[in-house]
Amino acid sequence: MKKLFDEVSYSCSKLVTQKYSTSFSLATRMLAPKVRVAIYNIYGFVRFADEIVDSFHQYNKEELLTKFEKDYYSSKKEGISLNPILNSFIHTVNTYNISDNLVGAFLKSMRADLYKTEYTTEEEYKEYIYGSADVVGLMCLKVFVNGNEKRYNELKDAAMRLGSAFQKVNFLRDLKDDYEVLNRSYFPNVNLEKLNDASKEMIIEEIEEDFDYAFKNGILKLPVEAKFGVFIAYRYYKKLLKKLKATPSSKIMDTRIRISNPMKINLLARSYVKYKLKLI
Repeated sequence: MKKLFDEVSYSCSKLVTQKYSTSFSLATRMLAPKVRVAIYNIYGFVRFADEIVDSFHQYNKEELLTKFEKDYYSSKKEGISLNPILNSFIHTVNTYNISDNLVGAFLKSMRADLYKTEYTTEEEYKEYIYGSADVVGLMCLKVFVNGNEKRYNELKDAAMRLGSAFQKVNFLRDLKDDYEVLNRSYFPNVNLEKLNDASKEMIIEEIEEDFDYAFKNGILKLPVEAKFGVFIAYRYYKKLLKKLKATPSSKIMDTRIRISNPMKINLLARSYVKYKLKLI
């Protein structure tokens, strides 16, 4: 039965989310049930592509990514994939009319991680972030507005800015692994071997501007089904940024900032109070 197979596929994407990211899984659980499954499906797809380029060092990553990409497009055409992650993502793509342009831009940035180690211009940097993060925000927005193109266009810029903010926080948090393990440097014109306070503050100021824009022009205007879940993710990343801001630039390369589970629960409780009091 195709319906049963689809349900198994959705469960696989949910499991991927839960195993790979407790924070994203927590935020997704705060979404309304009718959109939650689709967000799990999106996360499963982007997580697998990201794992190929970041983790599978003992395998031919280029061949794996090429096969993953070809399987996606051929399976989309056929309407089914025996890869449950692709099968669930295809269902969400078709249901919410997620364009090949968004998927293609994402896969292009993932492919860049196979060979590009340094971003020296603002243009390269923005193009990578657009493909690796902004389009993921846009895919999620497609789900949140459920086909309402007017609302999608109104919230599009904010969704991209929120995706950018999340990605830049990840870059700053993961500087050590990206630079020393994966040999990547995303921030243009920043010497990671001698990261100074001025460079760090410039990056943080840029992220804060993205967050402010996304909150005022996007999160506050989201449909009720999505608002609280997205707000939780926003609060989590804002807390990460606060901890990064308090960490001396000389120490950022020596540690990986994390949010403890008790702090996540605290953020959830305080955010829920704000939500119920209609402060967001």
